[in-house]
Amino acid sequence: MFFTASKIFWLVAEPVSLATFAGMAGLFLLFTRFQRTGRVLVTAAFIALATGLLTPVGAVILRPLEDRFPQAPANLPEPAGIIVLGGATDTARSQARGKVFLTADAARMTTGAELARRYPKARLVFTGGSAGFPFEGPPEAITAKELWLSLGVPAEQMVFEAKSRNTWENAIYTRDLLRPKPGEVWLLVTSAWHMPRSAGIFRRLGFSIVPYPAAYHTFGDRRDFLMINPMIDRLSMLDIGVREWIGLVAYRLTGKTDALFPSP
Repeated sequence: MFFTASKIFWLVAEPVSLATFAGMAGLFLLFTRFQRTGRVLVTAAFIALATGLLTPVGAVILRPLEDRFPQAPANLPEPAGIIVLGGATDTARSQARGKVFLTADAARMTTGAELARRYPKARLVFTGGSAGFPFEGPPEAITAKELWLSLGVPAEQMVFEAKSRNTWENAIYTRDLLRPKPGEVWLLVTSAWHMPRSAGIFRRLGFSIVPYPAAYHTFGDRRDFLMINPMIDRLSMLDIGVREWIGLVAYRLTGKTDALFPSP
């Protein structure tokens, strides 16, 4: 129920979609007796889209998420395993073209392969099924396995969880699969913007984790505010940032994390 509700909500609440729907409704109302309301909606939609395209507001929203957890040191002791969260491969295009297609968060996967080489005795765990809505596609674990095998990760080192559809289910099904023991330490790999919520969830479910953020979208310096990112990237950062802040609130209110903004 939580998964379905979140998908339906985001179909409307996504910033670009919301502005587009508001603008279309406003245009319709211009031809009715509610012209004043129509003008307000069209103007608000134009301002919202212009703000997302022409200002660094996306980076302003996303940067605190990506900076929340520092990058892990290179000399970490050998962990029990490396958990990589799904969301870095495009399963539909991968299936259609017969090749692995990666998303802008591809560094989750390459970081996992890199850590597997650094810690050959640690299990490399991928968690990700199909997050398609309303129709499920192939589980992301399939493309993850193909990619890691092509990068030379030994098949016997890899473990896959292929049922989860969101971050909460990632943690639940991974816990049930691995049954982590007291004293075991696990590296948690996901996008930097996704790490606060992910770390909060895995801690909530009893994992002792070392956060290992990857796939940064911001520079982390003044360039984030100098308008050098392409317009499409500015909209993407706005979309990701708004969605993740809403996700943090929703997960806290439903008891899936024990803090609104989990910290290191």
